[in-house]
Amino acid sequence: MNRVHFAVTVISKDRPGIVADTAEVLFRLGCNVEDSSCTMLGGDFAMILTISHLKPFVKSRLVEEFKRLHDEKGLVAHVRSLADDELNRPAPVGELCLVSVYGADRPGIVYRVTRELADRLITISDLNTRLIGTEEEPVYVMMLEAYLPDGSTIDDLEQLLAGLREELHVEIGVRVITPVAL
Repeated sequence: MNRVHFAVTVISKDRPGIVADTAEVLFRLGCNVEDSSCTMLGGDFAMILTISHLKPFVKSRLVEEFKRLHDEKGLVAHVRSLADDELNRPAPVGELCLVSVYGADRPGIVYRVTRELADRLITISDLNTRLIGTEEEPVYVMMLEAYLPDGSTIDDLEQLLAGLREELHVEIGVRVITPVAL
C-alpha cells in the first residue's frame, strides 16, 4: 500500500467550528478523510475519523498540529496508527435492521440489549443513545443498526427482544433497513 492510515478521535466542549478546525488541519497536511462519525455527547462534541496520507508521512506531524489546536482552542485529539490488517474489514453479511428502544431511564438498558445481540453473533454497526424528556420524567432512547447472521430473521430478533421489553419495561421496535443502490 502506498498510503499510511490513522484513527483520530477528537473531543471538545461543544462550540461552532470543531469539524471545520479538524478538517482544516487534515486538509493542510494533505490527509484524506476515509470514514468518520460525529455526535454530541452531553455538552461535548466528539468525532472519530479514519484518515490516510500518501507515504512517507509520520504520525508526529498530526500530533503536532492537533497539539497546536488544543493550545489555541481546547480541542483534545488522540492519533493512532492503523496497521494494514485493520483496514480490510469484511463487509457484514446478513440482513441489516434498525432496533429502537424507548423507556424510562435506568441502568442496564444498553448492556442487556447489546449482550443479547452479541450472544447471538449479531453485529452492531452503529449505536446511538440519548436522554430526552424532562428531568422529572427522563426517557432513554437507543437506536442501533445491526446485521443479522445468516439464517436469522427479523421475526427471530423480535422474539429475542420480547423478553427484554418486559424485563426492562421499555418499548422495542425492529425493522429491516433496505439498502438502496445509488
